[in-house]
Amino acid sequence: MRDSDAGKSAEGRVSGRKAPRRTAERILEVTLDLFNRFGEPNVSTTLISAEMNISPGNLYYHYPAKDQLINDLADRYERALAEILDTADGIGNVEDAWLFMHLLFELIWKYRFLYRDLNDLLSRNRHLETHFQKMLERKSRAMAALLDGLARAGAARLTGETAAPMATAMVVVLTYWLSYEYVRDPRHALEPANAAAALGRGAYHALALLLPHLDESSREHLRQLAAAYVAPAAD
Repeated sequence: MRDSDAGKSAEGRVSGRKAPRRTAERILEVTLDLFNRFGEPNVSTTLISAEMNISPGNLYYHYPAKDQLINDLADRYERALAEILDTADGIGNVEDAWLFMHLLFELIWKYRFLYRDLNDLLSRNRHLETHFQKMLERKSRAMAALLDGLARAGAARLTGETAAPMATAMVVVLTYWLSYEYVRDPRHALEPANAAAALGRGAYHALALLLPHLDESSREHLRQLAAAYVAPAAD
């Protein structure tokens, strides 16, 4: 066999090995987009295969059940979430806390179908139910670490009595903010054009729980950071 033929043969074998992975990856990307646009309950495997212009059998080869698509996307979200939450220990000022919250809300937006249809998904998907409980626990620990860091740095005055319920309240805002935005404006809230404003409001309201406990300079800095997203409150 000539070297060129051998090279082509090897390239074909490599391409053959990679093609299924590329297809599986593309299926997840398209599925995430469709779930986000229309809501997971409204997206069938038939619609996914039609959107990709592949046969239902090809989709079934990679993902035999719709729940497997949901689980794989949820697992990706969980890994990305853990990476962000692990940075909470290093936060000691309002600006870093603002960036931290923004990163969390941006990730939630990327996987917003999970939160848009959360109660329905949890009621019928055991894998997601157990993993989401673990994610809530990690969020709670991260919020507690954030509050502890701000207190140790002198940016906030917090006691154990106030920090624990505040951490829980911050997790609630994180988890249900997009639902709140949707209720406020069902026709437009989850459109990509409105993402920046919605995420900014969410980040501010999660951190606004801290306002009475921040020192004056930190309080003013938070208001400045949020000025583009929320109307100023009357003193």
